[in-house]
Amino acid sequence: MQIDILGCESLGARSLACVVKTDDSTILIDPGVALARLRSGLLPHPVEVAAAFRIREKVLSAFGEATDIVISHFHGDHMPMRAEDPYQLPMAALPSRDGINFWCKGPEKISGLSSKRRHELSDFLGFPLPASEGRKSGSMEFSSPVPHGAREKGFGTVMMTRIREGDEVFVHSSDIQLLNREAVLKILAWEPTIVFASGPPLYLSYRVPEAGKEASENALLLSRHADTLILDHHLLRSFEGYDWLKELAEKAASRVLCGAEFMGKAPELLEAQRKALYEKKPVPSGWHEAYAGGKAGFEEYL
Repeated sequence: MQIDILGCESLGARSLACVVKTDDSTILIDPGVALARLRSGLLPHPVEVAAAFRIREKVLSAFGEATDIVISHFHGDHMPMRAEDPYQLPMAALPSRDGINFWCKGPEKISGLSSKRRHELSDFLGFPLPASEGRKSGSMEFSSPVPHGAREKGFGTVMMTRIREGDEVFVHSSDIQLLNREAVLKILAWEPTIVFASGPPLYLSYRVPEAGKEASENALLLSRHADTLILDHHLLRSFEGYDWLKELAEKAASRVLCGAEFMGKAPELLEAQRKALYEKKPVPSGWHEAYAGGKAGFEEYL
């Protein structure tokens, strides 16, 4: 089994996209990318836009090779979008979908906006999207709906994915944020060797004050049963999150690291650096408007 992480916050933009290759399948999970519209009162810096563009190109390349596409839920950093945001992956850019199997979060326990996006993707593809929760197919298995973060926060549900080849079991647990013990126990029941998950949203501590403690307990439980725990996404939208990850790694029973480190790269927490990026490299007036209109390049930032 070969696991390639295509996008995540430690690679510069909001995403949890990855490709898992087995002997008979190439499975692309959560083909999406996005940037925070505002951080510190600032729009995305061109350095962030360049990182999102790189992830977008990797996802598009992987889409062209995939036998299977998995969409864990219908947020803009996990799926192709119609045309809502110039920093996301537009549906119109997708290559041919002929011969690709789709495995998707169903319509239950999702927001009105997610339901709308689900219908838009279905209309674009030209066929009804399946509700894949609880299904099995070959090396793949999908969970029943689990909470997006803490259950009582009302952020809806997501679908987790298990892929097995030989003695290796990879689990993509999307935006669980390690804040629901029931979801963690479902992962453990799958007997994973590698888990790729969103860590807690410490940058939103005012909304989820218990996140750090609860997620740490759940992460340590996972680390006692999985060989590798990859935590990223919401966690690495702040440097506080990276410090939390390093402290966890010192206590954990197995390897704990971020997505970039798993891929052998140095982490680039660009969203966390947005204010500093503007100070270091000011953005010309009108740049964002020009980029949104398709007129501005960012080659100097690549």
